[in-house]
Amino acid sequence: MVTGMGAVSPIGVGTQAFWDGIVEGRSGVRLLDRFDTSDFSTKIAATVEDFNAEDYVDRKEARKMDRFAQFAVAASSMAMQQSGLQITPEVAPRVGVYIGSGIGGLMTLEEQHKTLMERGPKRVSPFFIPMMIGNMASGQVSILFGAQGPNSAPVSACATGSNAIGDAFSIIQRGDADAMICGGAEATITPLALAGFCSAKAMSERNDEPSRASRPFDAGRDGFIMGEGAGVLILEEREFALSRGAHILAEVVGYGMSGDAFHLVQPNSQGAVRAMTSALRRAELTPDAIGYINAHGTSTPVGDISETKAIKDVFGEYAMKLPVSSTKSMTGHLLGAAGGIEAVACIMALREGILPPTINYETPDPQCDLDYVPNKARPCEIEYAMSNSFGFGGHNATLIFKRAE
Repeated sequence: MVTGMGAVSPIGVGTQAFWDGIVEGRSGVRLLDRFDTSDFSTKIAATVEDFNAEDYVDRKEARKMDRFAQFAVAASSMAMQQSGLQITPEVAPRVGVYIGSGIGGLMTLEEQHKTLMERGPKRVSPFFIPMMIGNMASGQVSILFGAQGPNSAPVSACATGSNAIGDAFSIIQRGDADAMICGGAEATITPLALAGFCSAKAMSERNDEPSRASRPFDAGRDGFIMGEGAGVLILEEREFALSRGAHILAEVVGYGMSGDAFHLVQPNSQGAVRAMTSALRRAELTPDAIGYINAHGTSTPVGDISETKAIKDVFGEYAMKLPVSSTKSMTGHLLGAAGGIEAVACIMALREGILPPTINYETPDPQCDLDYVPNKARPCEIEYAMSNSFGFGGHNATLIFKRAE
């Protein structure tokens, strides 16, 4: 059972602010002004604005965290508040944390490397390592709330957030925890990361039109947009949640994962097929039960075609009637946090009866011919929503959510 949600995103901080941005079809992509981008082919990103870590943790503790961990703490605080879960000494060993990050504290790494080069080894912060390593989102959240149960941090590139939620779901199913704080967090909009993705020719170079740059499934797409933020859910075992009178927001019913075993960065549609098929099998659903898919949909030329093919392979003729959209058209690609924030979008779609749009959809691509909910949110009551996340290395993760009864 999902009893709480938290979102830190480029289109709003807080679940309601994030959802309002989704329904409005608002883009969070903007010109980068954090550092000089003169020599970069891509000069835009989807950045989180108006975020203050001290709204969620005291200043002294916030200074010991990389930005990705601050995002995780903020999203977890929102989710915990909504859930009303009290982690008392009695329940603490049965409450765990699974919050992953695709890259971790890259911002801290770059800052401290600069300090080392310019000022010498003695000036490197003693907090450098615990700020940088990717498990520290889970570590900081567990310390903040006193969650003593299963604790880890999956790393599977852009599938990380979905893997974290799926793994937490599995932990509860097998009886190792009664509740899990789970999701993904990422904050890697730095010179080094931007330079790496630019060199890989993976990102959009539509610098003169930031808000129109992320355009999944559109014929004019030319690459993804880096984003940052966090999405966190509180999952609880059904009887545990009901026994304390928790308000149920939705239910996780399916989880599938697979490996492409194909290429480091090029997708293989059959890996995505296996993940979706596995999730459907675990949920004990036929394909036509799914009312909406939140696609991985990164706005890359090859990736969007591959995912479209995979959906057709899994859903057959029904694929042509199935609404599929990419919220990355608005948020950019949050990398390891994508699955977390997109899980929030799926649950809100189930609760509100509104399907998120794919904005900037202007010119159909003959190889991408599904219903992508173009440009405007669509009223539609659905019972099940699927979320896809596919990562570098060939990691695939699919989640299925059910509307609360």
